[in-house]
Amino acid sequence: MTQFIHLHTHSHYSLLDGLSKLENLVALAKKFKMPAMALTDHGNMYGAIEFYKLAKKEGIKPIIGVEAYMTAGNRKDRIAEAGGTKRYYHLTLLAKNLEGYKNLIKLVTIANLEGYYYKPRMDKEILRKYSGGIIALSGCLGGELSQTVLKGDLKKANELVLEYQDIFGKENYFIEIQCHPLVENDKQVRETLIKLAKKHGIPVVGTQDSHYPCSDDHDAHHTLLQINTQGDAKEGAKFEFSDDDFSFIDTEKALEVFKDIPEAVENTMKIAEMCNLELELGRWVFPDFKVEDKKSYDEKLRELAYDGFNRLKLKETPEIKKRMEYELKIIQDKGYAPYFLVVGDLLKHAKENGILTTIRGSVAGSMATYLLGITNVNPIEYKLPFERFLNPFRPSPPDIDMDFADNRRDEMIEYVKRKYGQDRVAQIGTFGTMMARGAIRDVARALAYPYTIGDRLSKMIPMGSQGLPMTIDHAMEIVSELKEAYKKEKDTKEIIDLAKKLEGCVRHISVHAAGVVISPLPLVEYVPLQYDPKGENKIITQYDMYSVELIGLLKFDFLGIRNLAILADAVSLVKRFYNINIDIENIPLNDKKTFSLLASGQTEGLFQLNGSGMTRYLKELKPTSIHDINAMVALYRPGPIETIPEYIKRKHNPKLVKYLDPRMKKYLAESYGLIVYQDDLLFSAIELAGYNWEEADGFRKAVGKKIPKEMAAQYEKFTKGIVANGQTREFAERLWKLFEPFQAYGFNKAHAASYGKVAYQTAYMKANYPVEYMAAILTAESGDVEKISEIIKECKNMKISVLPPNINESYGGFTCLSNIANSVINNDNKSAKIRFGFYTIKNLGTDIADSIIKERKINGKFKSITDFLDRIKHKNLNKKSMEALIKSGCMDEWSDRGVMLLNLETMLEYNHETNKQNENQVSLFGGTALIKAPEFKLQSAKEATRAEKLLWEKELLGLYISGHPLDRIKVKLEIREMNIKKIKESVGNGIQITIAGIIETVRPVVTKNNERMAFLKIADLTGSIEAVAFPSIFKASMDILVPEKCIAFSGKVSLRSGEKSIIIEALKEI
Repeated sequence: MTQFIHLHTHSHYSLLDGLSKLENLVALAKKFKMPAMALTDHGNMYGAIEFYKLAKKEGIKPIIGVEAYMTAGNRKDRIAEAGGTKRYYHLTLLAKNLEGYKNLIKLVTIANLEGYYYKPRMDKEILRKYSGGIIALSGCLGGELSQTVLKGDLKKANELVLEYQDIFGKENYFIEIQCHPLVENDKQVRETLIKLAKKHGIPVVGTQDSHYPCSDDHDAHHTLLQINTQGDAKEGAKFEFSDDDFSFIDTEKALEVFKDIPEAVENTMKIAEMCNLELELGRWVFPDFKVEDKKSYDEKLRELAYDGFNRLKLKETPEIKKRMEYELKIIQDKGYAPYFLVVGDLLKHAKENGILTTIRGSVAGSMATYLLGITNVNPIEYKLPFERFLNPFRPSPPDIDMDFADNRRDEMIEYVKRKYGQDRVAQIGTFGTMMARGAIRDVARALAYPYTIGDRLSKMIPMGSQGLPMTIDHAMEIVSELKEAYKKEKDTKEIIDLAKKLEGCVRHISVHAAGVVISPLPLVEYVPLQYDPKGENKIITQYDMYSVELIGLLKFDFLGIRNLAILADAVSLVKRFYNINIDIENIPLNDKKTFSLLASGQTEGLFQLNGSGMTRYLKELKPTSIHDINAMVALYRPGPIETIPEYIKRKHNPKLVKYLDPRMKKYLAESYGLIVYQDDLLFSAIELAGYNWEEADGFRKAVGKKIPKEMAAQYEKFTKGIVANGQTREFAERLWKLFEPFQAYGFNKAHAASYGKVAYQTAYMKANYPVEYMAAILTAESGDVEKISEIIKECKNMKISVLPPNINESYGGFTCLSNIANSVINNDNKSAKIRFGFYTIKNLGTDIADSIIKERKINGKFKSITDFLDRIKHKNLNKKSMEALIKSGCMDEWSDRGVMLLNLETMLEYNHETNKQNENQVSLFGGTALIKAPEFKLQSAKEATRAEKLLWEKELLGLYISGHPLDRIKVKLEIREMNIKKIKESVGNGIQITIAGIIETVRPVVTKNNERMAFLKIADLTGSIEAVAFPSIFKASMDILVPEKCIAFSGKVSLRSGEKSIIIEALKEI
């Protein structure tokens, strides 16, 4: 029986040009009883492994292919075809077997790394080199053969046919025909192609060029193309102006479409029979880690682990030895020793080079990794289970997430490239999908609705939660306003219906935040590669982390953490000023100053412990041990947060501590009988319901995913286990209810211990070396104006002055100063103030900043404006950089900012002339003799007003330093009860308020009725908030609603999707 096999199929991985999700395509193929199908996305193999796995699972033969972009010339040329307008053509390539699959990987990689010009293009040179195991179809209407036919050049068409047969072999080249009557020239090209095929005795094969699942998805696909503004307009033309069907058709439809040439359908089956690709998924390959002394990986791992006892000065007790031998056996039985050796080597390199690191996740439960120097908490001391990380039953490989100081993460990746080879290391690609809010905005924009329509609808959709993104369907269930709008408003219905079809489609590829792969052979033996689309020449994998692991490459996580960079900087400042070596990994964990700082609520700038909610709880808790900090890190998240008040009560009153079952004391003693960590759920299942670690792991995965069917099965199994182990069904139900808040948000204990330690380290540095720590934060956050503003506010609370930049005291980053001018910080003259750095000044480049610092270091401080102009000879001392120095207050000690600005042109002329004179003056002795220029005299001019100075500071430093525009009414503001901070923390929806503030930003928009309104950001001395001025208010107060104006206004608080704003009802300038 004849079956039509789809051999030219696009999924949503044909970015913004395909609507079909792979699971839907495979489901349709199964529904249509198709024994095989191909995936041929545009110029990439993004979906290959996901497709292979899905198809195999459903008993469908997967044919991995690609619709290649071809250039008629050389792939390295950056020009269109000579005498033509085409930058590229299409060609359909299918892998027959493993050789063909590997060659496709190489072709796609070369096209991306060498042939990218608008699209990743192959040329015939590389096709010849890597043609083995590949079937080629001549391509769609955009193919080289079809385009040549269209031009009427039959001589060239005949030559092309012979050339492609020569490249792939006669038996592997087919002429591809399609039937899309509504597409221009479709019939003419098809008929000529059939004649060509007959002339050369080449089989004809019919394809559909499917871009979406069903016919009724045509409009959604059309909208997707309009969203793709980066697309080539001509490329999209065949769809844009066509009502033809590019859906995933069934055999019946295919036989009807190709009724004049039925062999075109039969040949799809012949090609499918020729393709037999078998991939071995799930077999791990490790980096080629070289071990000296001809030792095996297992022997080396054991040796390094036992070396850890001396390094850590840890006593080799029977308990530790037993635990380590147990862990090493599991690691060795599973063959994971090389993975641990690679990670151990990476962290050794980091430590030897002063790069601060920590490890996230369940690996902190391993004694072997602690002794290897991979983790930094003793799992026996913290009662951390190894089995949560690795157990004999766990099928997935170990996953060690490494955190590095974010300013040195790239050094670590470079080290890996040097050690294992540039061609064996890449960062992992990841796919951004169209989420509910974004899909609605995109569709509204594509359909040319006013901005406010898409904005209003998208804001009705609540934010999703961790691991559980919000969907449009779920939003419709929980937001009555959205449901109502969908029912009553025609526009809303159209937007939402289309957005639902686009939701979840892949939008772009980018770089995974942490994932890196290291392979034993060049990466192109395993995975297609490309450049990161954002530039920087960063090579990334086309497979995401899931596909990378399926093909056997282990993911190494290198995450950059800013707080580690801050800690490292603060530690180095302390060493520089006071010659104190702080071993941050071994600071005392009972420091009174640290716990006192936390109890007083001074948490701004700390890792994991800041924010008003967390601060309030810490003040109530008054932590006294690292375990309290770990518990707070774990509990302060949706769900578990409900436990915090009870945790605080029990800490302060031990009489309240009780256990639902005496057996629970074994693992809940430190948390006062309360469930705090995800591990507590697992221990309950093991200790009370008789689970083994394999079952506990299954339980963890099921509750994490919150799939109702799986949850129901787990509940039943758990209850049976509880009853079988001596408790009642009622007890099981009560315990299950306690589990619920932890199901989606449970923090594992090892993760909390690792992050809790870093949180404690930041608190320790802030408590003991406050000026150095705050300076380190300010330097790390340079460029983030809001964050800098918050930290400066905290510095004021800590009585640490933050001074504007100064020509004689500023360096690149923020600098610590003592109270004694021009003195060196040391143990007798401690740091007390912080000075802004040059790098934070807008329009002042780092090169001119470095030049000023260098000159000052060599020849001392600048004595006057003349001295400065005489000595700075850098080409970038120009109007822009001088203006930045003057306006930001760097030169305030020499004159007024307004006076200097009016003398700016003369200053630059003086500097230029002085430099020229010094270059031209040659002494009698053949050297240069510097001729002292006359003193530069500033001409008198009008001084800058206070308001001008503040405005310039805001413009160049991002915030006000020497004061605030609201200072003139500060007393009035402080005696008022209402302010922005209070509104954000405690004022409810719909409450009437009256406050004053300064307008920071204004974003005008045009409504559907063609009226203007604006979204504003307004700040007072306590914080900032969004406000909305609807058309009537905007029209009446347009001249006032501009940035930097101080206003008093009244209105109502609006709470939407957890975000507060103010709807302005009346306002006036103050």
